Amino acid sequence: MASLFGNGGYVYSSESEGEEEDEGTEGYRKGGYHAARPGDRFAGGRFVAQRKLGWGNFSTVWLAYDTLHSRFVALKIQKSARDYGHAALHEIELLSAVAQGDPTNSKCIVRLLDHFKHVGPNGQHVCLVTEFLGDSLLQLIRYNRNKGIGLSRVKEICRSLLVGLDYLHRELGIIHTDLKPENVLLVSTINPAKDPVRSGFTPILDRPVGSQYGGTVISFSEKMLRMRARRAVARISQRRVSLGGIAAEVEKERNLDGISLKCKIVDFGNACWADQQLAGEIQTRQYRAPEVIIGSGYSYSADMWSFACIAFELATGDLLFAPKNCQGCSEDEDHLALMMETLGKMPRKIASSGTRSKDYFDRHGDLKRIRRLKFWPLDCVLVERYNFTEPDAQGLTDFLRPILDFTPENRPSAAQCLKHPWLS
Repeated sequence: MASLFGNGGYVYSSESEGEEEDEGTEGYRKGGYHAARPGDRFAGGRFVAQRKLGWGNFSTVWLAYDTLHSRFVALKIQKSARDYGHAALHEIELLSAVAQGDPTNSKCIVRLLDHFKHVGPNGQHVCLVTEFLGDSLLQLIRYNRNKGIGLSRVKEICRSLLVGLDYLHRELGIIHTDLKPENVLLVSTINPAKDPVRSGFTPILDRPVGSQYGGTVISFSEKMLRMRARRAVARISQRRVSLGGIAAEVEKERNLDGISLKCKIVDFGNACWADQQLAGEIQTRQYRAPEVIIGSGYSYSADMWSFACIAFELATGDLLFAPKNCQGCSEDEDHLALMMETLGKMPRKIASSGTRSKDYFDRHGDLKRIRRLKFWPLDCVLVERYNFTEPDAQGLTDFLRPILDFTPENRPSAAQCLKHPWLS
């Protein structure tokens, strides 16, 4: 599972396939993280911590057991500094509105179950409790070795995403502002062994005594050092195995048959009401809409741009746009150039409409520092780079291309996308 609540891009230590470090020890101080342990109780003993699922810049997330309703839940423990507490209260406000308007829990948005404050050695922490969900779309993509998951599965996931976005946009007036594969979770896990319900996991109801860390109680910092050492050894071992001649076996596609692809949108730490927009830049770089880059304002259509980037990534295993700093130009400029190479030249009216337009464009609407663009339309990319059949490439392009319109007002809404023939 990844990015259950967001606020900094969660790394899920027990299931991460990358080489990200853990959160370290520096954050465990006054105003910082709460040092929870398996067996710790919260909210007057109702919720019992089981294992840490992950961490972000603002909080840690734990698998917890709800003793009142005999179920597993996800427990987010926010850092205790005032700014983090305010951010958590904002998230609670949005998720409460989501839950109130969806009594049947059918709108494909994570369900807030409870919230409370917990006092610990580092201060008072705002805590959120949500339903326990499975792996993220990012993990699903990685699970299939970044080869794409098949168009029928892409369509299934797109339907869930669009139901959620339509609910947020049309019924609630909420802009998510950070839609990406990490922030969409499957309802169930890819690996049943990691699902506490399906695996028959016995809940921890009391803190283990003595044997938690191999028979001796060690300091938190020493535990972190040991964990890092074990991870380093595991990485070296994995590389040696790959070099030992089974790389071809690793590259095989994994079987996704029988896996439920129903999913829910999560991470509302950066979301906002449409009429109370956040100041500054929104969206994670690779999923950022052009109007955000040039500073011309944003609305629900920015979420739709991110949605289209996700759909492409699910279908191909690759990012649609992966900008980088280049010699003589910024990452923003490279990003705009990549967009225009795939989608055509940005209309001059749009190119000149932002507060940062003059940083990137000349008076003709051309990029100042990237002059030679190599045009490669989306349908041709799908056929030539990803070996799609022409009908499949055309179908996906017909669906995505209107959503990737440079003019935000021209992009279809989530409700309109749900009626597109490609999803039928």
